[in-house]
Amino acid sequence: MPAASENILTPTQLNTLARSLLEDAFPFVLVEGELGNVSRPASGHLYFTLKDARAQVRCALFKPKSQWLKFQPRDGLKVIARGRLTLYEARGDYQLILDSLEEAGEGALRRAFEELKARLQAEGLFDDARKRLLPAYPKRLAVITSPSGAAVRDVLSVLARRFPLVEVDVLPVPVQGEAAAAQIRTMLERAGASGRYDVLVLARGGGSLEDLWAFNDEALARAIAASPVPVVSAVGHETDFSLADFAADLRAPTPSVAAELLVPDRVDIGTRVRGLHQRLGALHLQQLRNAMQRTDRAALRLNAMRPQARLLALGQRQQDALRRLQAAWRVRDAEWRSGLRHADAVLRATHPARRLAALRERLATLAPRPQAAVARRLRDDALRLHGLARSLQAVSPLATVARGYAILQHADGRVVRTTGDAAAGDVLDARLVDGALRVRVEPREDT
Repeated sequence: MPAASENILTPTQLNTLARSLLEDAFPFVLVEGELGNVSRPASGHLYFTLKDARAQVRCALFKPKSQWLKFQPRDGLKVIARGRLTLYEARGDYQLILDSLEEAGEGALRRAFEELKARLQAEGLFDDARKRLLPAYPKRLAVITSPSGAAVRDVLSVLARRFPLVEVDVLPVPVQGEAAAAQIRTMLERAGASGRYDVLVLARGGGSLEDLWAFNDEALARAIAASPVPVVSAVGHETDFSLADFAADLRAPTPSVAAELLVPDRVDIGTRVRGLHQRLGALHLQQLRNAMQRTDRAALRLNAMRPQARLLALGQRQQDALRRLQAAWRVRDAEWRSGLRHADAVLRATHPARRLAALRERLATLAPRPQAAVARRLRDDALRLHGLARSLQAVSPLATVARGYAILQHADGRVVRTTGDAAAGDVLDARLVDGALRVRVEPREDT
């Protein structure tokens, strides 16, 4: 019987604990070995064992990471696996869950490639500032590639289709193997120093990293950067990259794309040429019209400068001047004659005898005017005085007196208008129509 203080674990708990210990102790590991029992079910996952002469470990590479492999896993192939160590609790088997898988030789090459790339990039060998523009219309190209590969056929086919005028020289070199990098570098340097070419093209078809390793040579990358002629790198497929791609002035995804980028399309050129031809024709026609207009104006000026034309123009000007002179003479003659008549009239009017007779005649005419004016003025004054007299007579007290009334006045001339204006005993003057009476005021007995 176990002691009471001991912990009793179930298989699940034990496997869970073991799994935690494994994952904590081995977060990521790199394991090199030989593939065995490779299996890819319909799920797309990849299962196999990684083994050496004395042991093996189960491995799994899940979808979609298994779809990005650049090689076909098969039994017996040596690989380098990168992943984390874990334990499958259901069976108690520990295994590697992989993040990447590559062939053993290619992994070493990949690390060497990354290290060399980082060092050259730190030197500024891949800087965009040092890259040159390609000529728009190259006259002669050099394609440095294998003369028997598919890459050269693709390049030549595209160049012939797009721009047949360009001259193409194929400079044969091996593109794979230990001596390939040196021969490619030597051919590149010779082509650049010849001065014959506008652009140099490095071309090769796709392959593994080991197949393309000649284009990852450090000396070749430095030769590309130092080339006096622009270099285009068209090595491998679109997903393949080499040091030649980074050092070149232009990187093309494939050799065919490189050919398309290097030369213009003859169809586009034909369209541009036709457009330029039309513009040139229109400009020529406009210039011709301008020249004709200048010629017409020059002919008019020349015709105006001919002696006969000038003589006719001068004769016309002379006739016009003569007509203007005759018209001015007639006007001046009429003015002179009018002046003479006026002067004669003035002289006759200013003669003493004639002037005396005129004054006498005027005096005789003016003499009756004062008498008639005085008589007219007297008549007007008499009529006005008569009207005033009538108006005065109408408002005069004497008119009232003439009708049998009397005007009572005090001695000082005050008029008695009411009984209150006179007292008993007052002496008043009663003015009648034919004289005045003095009366005394007596009181009435009935008052």
